[in-house]
This record gives sequence, structure tokens and C-alpha cells, in this order.
Amino acid sequence: MMKLVIFLSAIASATAFAPASQPQQITALSAKSDYANDIGVVAPLGIWDPSSKLDLETPEEVARLRGLELKHGRVAMLGVVGYLTTYAGVRFPGLEDVPAGWAAWGALPQEVVWQFATTLIFMEIANRDQTGGKAEFDGDFRNGFIDFGWDKQTDEWKKKKRTIELNNGRAAQMGIIGLMVHDAMGNVGDILH
Repeated sequence: MMKLVIFLSAIASATAFAPASQPQQITALSAKSDYANDIGVVAPLGIWDPSSKLDLETPEEVARLRGLELKHGRVAMLGVVGYLTTYAGVRFPGLEDVPAGWAAWGALPQEVVWQFATTLIFMEIANRDQTGGKAEFDGDFRNGFIDFGWDKQTDEWKKKKRTIELNNGRAAQMGIIGLMVHDAMGNVGDILH
């Protein structure tokens, strides 16, 4: 029995010095190289895909997700501007008594809440592809009414502008989350003054 205990102890101590198996790390290099030149891929991160979503999805699904990221970024940009505007004291007529931030939800008249919800629904319906299938990408809402010369620009210029919009949206998403967290903590005034 003593020999068995010594033998098992020797095996256990030997395994303590064996190299531990490392879980596979997901890096930008292991993501699909198909997306290395996509919009939003900028230094120093390159392709940011911690969940390996790019390896699992079709190009159509990745384009749809990119469109959703673009839409959420646009909403977040409006949210940051709206938050900072109301925090500065700007109000619509009749809503002068409504506070800024989270406190506004409980103070808004019910009619305004319904107007807000209705506006969101109509905006979601209206912000569909109205180009007649001529949209260059998800989120391209040109309808032929206003032309700022997009079609006359080079592909490199378009990629740069789309990357700028996407990165501004990413920053705004982090910004609005930060504002909401600090508002909930009660110290948003400390970071805005």
C-alpha cells in the first residue's frame, strides 16, 4: 500500500510541472481575413471579434449586423446630443419643469410618452431601404430627394466617411452609456462641469 501511495504522489508531483493546456485565444488574426479591409477596421484593434462571430456567420448576416451597429450608433449620437441639450436646460415649450436624465421618465406627461413611442415606430418604418434596391449598404437611406454628391466620390472617400460615422457611433454608444450610469449614480454633474 505504501508503494502505491508513493507512486501516485510521484505522478501527482510530476503533473504539477507539466505545461498547462491553454484555452484557444481568439485574436484579430484568427478572424476571417475577408473582413480585414471592411469599414470600421482601424488600428490599433484591427478586426475586433472576441466571440468569433465572423467565423460563424454568412456575409449577408455580417452586413445586417453592421447595419444594426450603424443604426444603434446613429441613435446613440442623437441620444448624447439630446442628453447634453436637456442637461443644459433647453426644453420644448410646456416641458420646462421636466428634469434632465433618468428623472425625466417619471415627470413626462403621458401624452408625450405616447408621442415618443409613436415617433419611434414611424421612424423605424420610414428608415427602411427606400432607394428601390439601389442602396449601396445597410443604412444607406438616400431616396433621390437630397443629393450631397455621394455618387460622385471615390470608393476610398466613401469608405473613410463610413468608417468615421461608424466609429463616431461606437464612441457615442459608450458615451450615452457612461452618461446614463453616472446619472443613475447621481454624479453626472461632476463629469459635465
